[in-house]
Amino acid sequence: MRRSLQFLLSIMVGLSVAGCVAVPTNQSNNNLRPPTSPATSVSPSPVNETSANAEPLTLPVLDAFFADEGFSALLKTRLHISDEQIAKLKELAHAETGKLDEANAGQGEGESAAARTTAEEKISSVIGKDKATELAILVRESWNGAADDAGKQNNPKDSARRDINRVPNDSRVVVNTPAYRMDVFDAGRLIKSYKVGIGYPQFPLPTGLRKAKVIIFNPTWTPPDEPWVAKMKNISAGEKVDAGSKLNPLGPIKIPIGGPSLIHGGKSPAKLGTFASHGCVGLTTPQVKDFAKLLAQLGGASLTDEDLLKFGRDKTHTKQVKLTRDVPVELRYETIVVEDGKLHIYRDVYDEGTNTEENLRSVLAASGVKLEDLTDDERARTLDALAQMSGRASARTAAIEPTAPPGSSSKNSNSKLDRKSNATKKQTRVPASQKEIVIVIAALRGKGYPPPADLDTGSGKTKIAVSK
Repeated sequence: MRRSLQFLLSIMVGLSVAGCVAVPTNQSNNNLRPPTSPATSVSPSPVNETSANAEPLTLPVLDAFFADEGFSALLKTRLHISDEQIAKLKELAHAETGKLDEANAGQGEGESAAARTTAEEKISSVIGKDKATELAILVRESWNGAADDAGKQNNPKDSARRDINRVPNDSRVVVNTPAYRMDVFDAGRLIKSYKVGIGYPQFPLPTGLRKAKVIIFNPTWTPPDEPWVAKMKNISAGEKVDAGSKLNPLGPIKIPIGGPSLIHGGKSPAKLGTFASHGCVGLTTPQVKDFAKLLAQLGGASLTDEDLLKFGRDKTHTKQVKLTRDVPVELRYETIVVEDGKLHIYRDVYDEGTNTEENLRSVLAASGVKLEDLTDDERARTLDALAQMSGRASARTAAIEPTAPPGSSSKNSNSKLDRKSNATKKQTRVPASQKEIVIVIAALRGKGYPPPADLDTGSGKTKIAVSK
């Protein structure tokens, strides 16, 4: 078992070396492409059962992991999948990746759900449903790392989703994917916020508690063997792109945050607040330089403006600044957020089905408020917003009828909740491009997660949040 965990960890390290990569049309990235490593013989061991609730797999993500031959070896030893089956899975995954249209990502409904369903059906047709489930779990383990520094199994669900809208009391970085937002906390105080780009629906940004340990300046990039790379000019799969090259999509700085995931620069301002990567957090070059200084400060490292200028002058030299203490990086997926007395309902960008009345009740309860405490108008607008931001066409056309609070009988439930809200009778359509709906709730005044601090939108100017 120990050898198996060590081998799984070696795959994770190999993946992180390659980092994110770009697509030809919009300078996006693929953070999952590792260098080839030799297969290693390990003793069979079961997939960790605690990961059984991991997010389902997509074929493009699987294709990325197959770039490492060691991953194929792991499938044979741990899942007992044959060479013939592995070859078929590679073929299916590679073909699906070739179909991706990153330029139009997120414009259709249910793209993430469709990608997961397609993967489940095609993988099951090759290795069976049970093995397909185990494969999804194994990929998730590899993505998050087999073990932490103490040798204990990581559980991303435990760290990223255990506390609703939790405000950190320590120093850490918090990324909420549906909000396209990254926050920097120093000793429990929010000191800086950034608007970011997130992973495509087919390459979702994972969730979990990660660690930032090093800041890498002027990173190199090795293009993967993918269909879109073949279409790029002056780029060949497997041939390293030098640091500082205009063809390098990583920008001047990349920060590994565990497994293959990165925070890196190189994005245009237009890519912020959109799908912009293959599982990374994307920033503009000015943003990532500013963030690197703050991260170094939190991690006890010295990084001055003079250092940044020096590294910038010598763009062909890769330089690593190691943090003296790890900085937690928490990746969240919260579509319902109480923020500074207002309720923010974000679009369910990865079709995880999070915009439900049950989740709404849990979020309100975390702030000491019940759904029954809202006024008729507040409740109507809130339920309407849940439907509009669900990401499912059926939810936007079907009526939502509030249910009685848990533990109450239909006879004793609030009579106002026994009637359909005005919003469900006649819903207000919102554009598909709208990413959130904000509702002022009187009972939430003074409660919730803090508003953005010194928000950097990537435009070169900061935006100060104003409470209403």
